[in-house]
Amino acid sequence: MNGYAIAPGADNGSTSIIRYRTTTPPARARIMLQQNLFTFLLNGEKTVHFAGTQVTVKPHQFVMLAAGNCLMSEKIPAENADYHSILFFFDSKLLADFFTRHAALTGEPARQPDDRPFLLLEKDEFLVNFTRSLDYMLNGDKPIYQDLQKVKLEELFLYLAVQYPGQIQQIRNMNAAASDDLVVRQAVTSHINSNITVEELAFLCNMSLSTFKRRFARIYGNSPNRWLLEKRMERAAKMLRQNDRKANEIYYELGYENLSSFVQSFKQIYGVTPKQYQLSN
Repeated sequence: MNGYAIAPGADNGSTSIIRYRTTTPPARARIMLQQNLFTFLLNGEKTVHFAGTQVTVKPHQFVMLAAGNCLMSEKIPAENADYHSILFFFDSKLLADFFTRHAALTGEPARQPDDRPFLLLEKDEFLVNFTRSLDYMLNGDKPIYQDLQKVKLEELFLYLAVQYPGQIQQIRNMNAAASDDLVVRQAVTSHINSNITVEELAFLCNMSLSTFKRRFARIYGNSPNRWLLEKRMERAAKMLRQNDRKANEIYYELGYENLSSFVQSFKQIYGVTPKQYQLSN
């Protein structure tokens, strides 16, 4: 899986509205968001992984993602033919300008900001129609005038500020920076039970692989590959011991493509095969 950037439109403007439609969405892609992004889902399901958390979005919802690195996967419902969403990119400068101009409406920043890099909202009747208006604007062949895009963004922010004041404060503060050590810890703990790779963890932390490994070793006193293997096998042992499940029932759930690789990893940590481990416990 190669890393790639989702960039705004070719006009290099401060906003960009794009229709994204595909019949073959990637299972999991590395995304470098160069701007903040609203995703209005029309069909399908999207899951986004960040360093310290993740979020799943469905068609009755929409999400704002802060600029930065993430892993993104999309699913198509069996009864439908494609994945369909509208993407609305915008610069952080526009967001800062909005809060400056509407200080009386938005109030003071929170003292303890919520630093989650996303905001998930349900679509109410207004937001359903707002999404339809974007859909209609994209139906023609002509590009959407840049000032009109900014008006639509202003409309959305104003509505959220009036109807969802708590959430608009979350948008205001979601770009709060965390220390490098905290980012590593959040990435590891939030993905400990997933089949995410060390390379993907480094990407989510916006670090080179060598930098991530060095910081990981300093924090945990072990290499990330060995530490994650031990934690994954601890989970496997618990499943074998408590749930009485067989190795061929759990290896894929633990991120292995085949049974033999899982058995080899299990023996590396416990010195016996999963079957022998079950018999001894």
